[in-house]
Amino acid sequence: YKMFETIKRKPEIDTYDPNGKTLEDIQGQVELKEVYFSYPARPEELIFNGFSLHIPSGTTAALVGQSGSGKSTVISLVERFYDPQAGEVLIDGINLKEFQLRWIRGKIGLVSQEPVLFSSSIKENIAYGKDGATIEEIRFASELANAAKFIDKLPQGLDTMVGDHGTQLSGGQKQRIAIARAILKNPRILLLDEATSALDAESERVVQEALDRIMVNRTTVVVAHRLSTIRNADMIAVIHRGKMVEK
Repeated sequence: YKMFETIKRKPEIDTYDPNGKTLEDIQGQVELKEVYFSYPARPEELIFNGFSLHIPSGTTAALVGQSGSGKSTVISLVERFYDPQAGEVLIDGINLKEFQLRWIRGKIGLVSQEPVLFSSSIKENIAYGKDGATIEEIRFASELANAAKFIDKLPQGLDTMVGDHGTQLSGGQKQRIAIARAILKNPRILLLDEATSALDAESERVVQEALDRIMVNRTTVVVAHRLSTIRNADMIAVIHRGKMVEK
């Protein structure tokens, strides 16, 4: 009975809804305005209680704070995985709810701590970033992501299968494939959610180098845990218990 209720439940945010605004392009200005938010599973626990943050187009903003302070929630709201209970999430001054969801998500790239890889070839995993990507574009993206060297050493190169959830690859290799995918997508807004936190120092250096390269000239929001991740940020926002305490 409970199961049928769950199956019948309509999602509040419909990814496939064809309605909503699409523009020529976006500048990439991001703003959270007086946002109140709690996760559906814990409605009584307010993560944000009138939270505001403004990130100008083309700048890199690092979000720092203790675990559970609300840093990753910012990213979930910008991707519109959730809607706030009150307040607004704006891109270029337009409420996120007004955009066609698939279109606006097409303008946003996300690299998270545990990248999502499909059980197919490296080439297909990178190509997922852009419909009809050419092999040249895929190679170029893998070079920018510092992935080309390790890919070339594999017996099947780009045609190597990554295994279930990328089990054939190390953490750093998976991360670089996810970055290559983001490069191919060429998003106006790049969201990095602790993208290097699971890596050892050497892998982190290589991945960070790739990230620094793709952050140029696009709005980047970095959820950071290490100083090395935030040294190139234009602004650093310190979040504590869902409030901005310093900027």
